[in-house]
Amino acid sequence: MAARRKAERGLTLIELVVAISIVILLVTMTVYSADALTGQQAKSAAGELAGTIRSLYDTASLTGKTCRMVFQLPNERDEDGEVRVSAECAQGAVTTSRDREEVLRQARVELDQSRKESDRDRERRQDEEADRLRRQDDDERNLQDLMAEEKGRVESAARFEGFEDTKVKPHALPSNVRVSVWTRHQREAAKSGLAYLYFFPQGFTEQAQVTVKQGSNAWTIRVSPLTGKTSVVDKELEVPSR
Repeated sequence: MAARRKAERGLTLIELVVAISIVILLVTMTVYSADALTGQQAKSAAGELAGTIRSLYDTASLTGKTCRMVFQLPNERDEDGEVRVSAECAQGAVTTSRDREEVLRQARVELDQSRKESDRDRERRQDEEADRLRRQDDDERNLQDLMAEEKGRVESAARFEGFEDTKVKPHALPSNVRVSVWTRHQREAAKSGLAYLYFFPQGFTEQAQVTVKQGSNAWTIRVSPLTGKTSVVDKELEVPSR
């Protein structure tokens, strides 16, 4: 009788150990599954944003209007805030896509002239413009600088209105997805408030990085300024040095 009770007690303990092991295994699998789901959401959002970027690049080129992608980024402390994405296009007159080659040619000419002038007059200007030379790498203007001027001109001369088509519609990303936006003339990525990515009718956009994060998962969209092509990297990239 005592032997049977001892055996029954031992069997109950074994069953308890097995049950605890199964629970631990299930919890572990749930955690890994949730992490995988989180990664899939971030990856899908990055792919969606990359497609929107390419669509707006094409829209600006075809319509002859400067367009911009609008990111409404919630406060970093707002855990339930949603990232909202929409598009706007300028209604005022802007340059058309047929001017792209002339704009790029003129940009290269100005860049070459700036370099020659810097070489020829460097000694004469050292005392007069020492502070500016320290700030501007020999006072060279590159294509990104010209695009910044174009952006400022359009902002002051044109009114932006909401734009949408079958590929570009205002929408919100999942509430647990966070986005940061960096463009060429920012010192660091914007993580809250409004952020813009511009597309010009001459057939180029801003050099940009858009990072999509959720938990430990991150994807970074890199945007080529001269082609509008995007590439998605499965990690968070550092902001390029200026």
